[in-house]
Amino acid sequence: MLFNSLDFAIFLPIVFICYWFVFNRSVRLQNIFIVAASYYFYGSWNVKFLSLILLSTLVDYLIGLKIQKESSPKWRKVFLGLSLFVNIGLLGFFKYYNFFVQSFVDTFSFFGVQLDSWTLNVLLPVGISFYTFQTLSYSIDVYRKKIEPTTDFVAFAAFVSFFPQLVAGPIERAKDLLPQFYVKREFVYDQAADGCRQILWGLFKKIVIADNCAIYVNEIFANPSGYGSGTLILGSVFFAFQIYGDFSGYSDIAIGVSRLFGFRLKQNFAFPYFSREIAEFWRRWHISLSSWFKDYLYIPLGGSRVGKSKRIRNTFVIFLVSGIWHGANWTFLAWGFLNALLFIPLLLSQNNRNHLDVVANDTILPTFKEGVQILSTFLMCCLLWIFFRAESIGDAFDYLLEIVISDQPFFTKALMRKYGHVVLYLLTFIIIEWIGRRDQFAIESVRKINNQVIRFGIYAAILFLIFLWASPEESPFIYFQF
Repeated sequence: MLFNSLDFAIFLPIVFICYWFVFNRSVRLQNIFIVAASYYFYGSWNVKFLSLILLSTLVDYLIGLKIQKESSPKWRKVFLGLSLFVNIGLLGFFKYYNFFVQSFVDTFSFFGVQLDSWTLNVLLPVGISFYTFQTLSYSIDVYRKKIEPTTDFVAFAAFVSFFPQLVAGPIERAKDLLPQFYVKREFVYDQAADGCRQILWGLFKKIVIADNCAIYVNEIFANPSGYGSGTLILGSVFFAFQIYGDFSGYSDIAIGVSRLFGFRLKQNFAFPYFSREIAEFWRRWHISLSSWFKDYLYIPLGGSRVGKSKRIRNTFVIFLVSGIWHGANWTFLAWGFLNALLFIPLLLSQNNRNHLDVVANDTILPTFKEGVQILSTFLMCCLLWIFFRAESIGDAFDYLLEIVISDQPFFTKALMRKYGHVVLYLLTFIIIEWIGRRDQFAIESVRKINNQVIRFGIYAAILFLIFLWASPEESPFIYFQF
């Protein structure tokens, strides 16, 4: 059930009305209804997937209680290890089994030894990477004694399966989201109105930006040798905006829908394409995943408090794991590896924490230096996104090679006529994002406009543009495959 589908447009109002007007007598009733609605939402993809999310919920709920009761450090580690084994085992089997088996067979084939391939027709459960990490963080935090384990199974099941952020995040921590299921929610108009604004902007990102870019990204990446260098560069730029509009658009809708039900989720994207270097980009891109890896992988490895060689090792580990988290393909590892190469010089020179503020925070436009930094960082990201988008590492290098050696016209008026409307959409989008870069999402500050006519005029204009500029082809959310 996609956020931008008719099914969800019917599902959401029904759930909203039942939640606030039928099941509002107690917090337990609200939570039971959330679990039921979330399981229906998740089961709409494949009802068989429900057994996996139920298993993950049961395992971590029970393990959390066992870890709390155990005084023996040895047994506490055993129970934590069981949680890791079950969750990572499920994730590894469904997401990586075929990849590792095929890579193993290919390695032997390279040396002339032919082996049978034991690959299976494994269907990847939607969102398994997201809810697995969410439940894992709960078990780890209980083990670390950062949180008390819950004895309310319904609240915990609601935390794991909460439908707005279930299949593509943000990845919430138990210490932040779980306590919100303990208290009865009251409808707050301002919070709900803010949620509607964020949903509206998320739909614009997905329907206008991501889906329009997707048409030409698919076309260009399918046959890079058929295009000139200018078109290939534009293709990589289009993909940069496709994946940003797609994923951050999903996060905006998820956060907005959560607000309709009285919940607050954390910001997942903070205008990453206005970053001045790659370290700042990674503080602003997929924040919930980056912070998860920092807290549960990077810091336990020693973080930046160790020697130079171990800092380099830790950086490569976190970026390579982040890469493979995205999918079972060597392209994602290459993407992570290249990001690490760009990040390490900043880390070693202690310049990775230079830009913690919002760019041009007190001015309308950036300085010339900031403009160059933003543009160069964005172009580096575009080059790296080629590896993320390509079907294989060879395809990625072929794409880059065609940019350099293509003998076709760099750009033509015909191509500009073909892509000009998407460029217009992107320029409009960039301007709005730039104006709203100090807020949680681009049009958040519209609520501060006192004139109701102007305020609702802006909403109407965005709705009009969504219908006017909507892509003729609907694309699934990219991160559903992760």
